[in-house]
Amino acid sequence: MPWVLPHEWSGPEVSYLVSKSVLSRLAALRLTPSSPAESSGRVAVAPLMGWTHRHFRYLLRCVSPSVVLFTEMIPSAALVHGRKTQSLLSYHSCEHPIALQLAGDCPDQLANAARIGHEYGYDEINLNVGCPSPRVQRGGFGVCLMAQPERLAECVRAIRSVNPVPVTIKCRLGFDEHHSDHFLDDFVAILSEAGCSTFYVHARMAWLKGLDPKENREKPPLNYSRVDRLKKKFKDLEIILNGGIRDLEQVVELLSRFDGVMVGRRVLEDPLWLAEVDQRLGRASRDIRTREAVVLAYVDYLRKILRDPGLPGQGRRSPSLFQPLGSLFRSFPGAAKMRAEAARASQAAPSELLGWLDRLEKWAEAGSSHLAPGHPYRVSDV
Repeated sequence: MPWVLPHEWSGPEVSYLVSKSVLSRLAALRLTPSSPAESSGRVAVAPLMGWTHRHFRYLLRCVSPSVVLFTEMIPSAALVHGRKTQSLLSYHSCEHPIALQLAGDCPDQLANAARIGHEYGYDEINLNVGCPSPRVQRGGFGVCLMAQPERLAECVRAIRSVNPVPVTIKCRLGFDEHHSDHFLDDFVAILSEAGCSTFYVHARMAWLKGLDPKENREKPPLNYSRVDRLKKKFKDLEIILNGGIRDLEQVVELLSRFDGVMVGRRVLEDPLWLAEVDQRLGRASRDIRTREAVVLAYVDYLRKILRDPGLPGQGRRSPSLFQPLGSLFRSFPGAAKMRAEAARASQAAPSELLGWLDRLEKWAEAGSSHLAPGHPYRVSDV
């Protein structure tokens, strides 16, 4: 059945309409949903600190109607004891399917955080068991939790006792001396017995002794064959591959071997690549989306937020509001200047900011004006 375009922000006691122009331009993008229950062949965007906040996720949903979106990693203590729960968890309902990624090692605290997440309507609770940062290590969670699968199993059971949506794990192949196939097999077996049936596996080891987080994203070699072996051993589990995925044919080939793929840095470099993925996989309801169409939809979104300071955590002109546009401005004449303008936007005077949005909108409309009337890219006809 056709999707009725959602037009509310999700969250307890949070509900407001976006402007008609936003709905019109989202309609022009012809967003169609992917059922949260679908898993085989899923494509997901990895949780990325400083990036996969709600504004960037909104832009990604304008690009792709089917990709599974993730929040940034959120420590369970921040939700249970912090004062920014609404700011951390509020999201636009068009972002579904969306997963909440939690970090922690206390079963009761994680269960409480997951319960809060369920109240906000998240489709999946994901546990971060792959982050190698020193701060996370000091907290006793992240990738070092792979050495405590029984403790982690307690966390999974506690979450499942209060939360009906799937509980999933994002992990690595192992870390430091914990690097054998036997170690990884035992880890997955114990967690699957606790009720976790989906594992997002970053196909690298983590080396906590000697590498910083950035180096841990790049230096440990990719080893898809170990994830392949894991899938063959645990045929009934969903094994989703993460790490080093860069091009369309690679996505197609990997989906023939695994239950899904998770992409990260590639999307930061070019969000529109997700539209190419949808088209290549036959998941797009129309031709590939243009940069101009996405910019117009996002400009409408910005206008609504900027003129309504009562929206949940949105009224302040945070740099994160404008950061997503910068990721779109690449590889065309004038792109560097447009990225610089987007970076300065959060500090601009109100009149200067509105003038910049007007110029940006005219640029986008001019970029789609060469298309024939009625063409789905010609959003200026809407």
